Order: sequence, then C-alpha cells, then structure tokens
Amino acid sequence: MALKTQKQVTGTLGEDLACRFLMKHGFEIVERNYWQKCGEIDIIAKNKGILHFIEVKSVSCENINNVSDNGYRPEDNLHSWKLERLKKTIQVYLNNKSVSSETVWKFDVITVYIDTNNKVSRVNFLENIIL
Repeated sequence: MALKTQKQVTGTLGEDLACRFLMKHGFEIVERNYWQKCGEIDIIAKNKGILHFIEVKSVSCENINNVSDNGYRPEDNLHSWKLERLKKTIQVYLNNKSVSSETVWKFDVITVYIDTNNKVSRVNFLENIIL
C-alpha cells in the first residue's frame, strides 16, 4: 500500500472536518468519495429533504488568523473543467441511485483551512453554487 502524500493527508483531514461540521449543523452524511469514471463527489449529504453534493477544498496554513492576508482561496481551484466533471458525476449518481426527479438537490463547496501547528481549523460553507 502506497503512503499518502501530504496533500492527500490534508484532503482527507479536510473532508473529515467538513463531515463533522455538516453533522453538527443537522446534515446526514449519505456517502463519501462517490467515484465514477467521470469524476468524484467528496460528500453527499441530506438536510431538510434536500440532497447536497459537496466538494471539499482544504489547505494547510501556518496561522489560521492570517489566512485571508495572502489572497489565496481554496475555492479558486474549482476550474470550469472540474465543475463540468462534477455536473456529470452528479447526473450519474442521480440516475444510478434512481433519485426521484422531484428531489431537490444543490451543489455546495466547503473550504477548510487547517492550522497544523496550532491544531485548529476554519470551515466555510458556500451553499448552492451554480454548475
């Protein structure tokens, strides 16, 4: 079994923190890392009858309080080709799981800033992103 890169470790930790954030806010985690040839959905969750497809973008930083000063935003890594892959993957999920066409669903992004030195994180929930 191959060792995980630091980027993979950060990504997994970010997804774990995102799931904890969602559950704390009343979401039920339906599935994690739903993978198809066309792409992967990090988290699929339900809340108040709405199905949420969630992309998680995580970044480690040395000081969580200064993170906005450098101008970097993890959500900026959601390029148009990535959004197209996500859109296809969501459609595959809806078809494969026979989700009713009446079901309301949304695409959301969660950004997670992880301060590994101080063992703290900050989670931002960007809801209802247009694909």
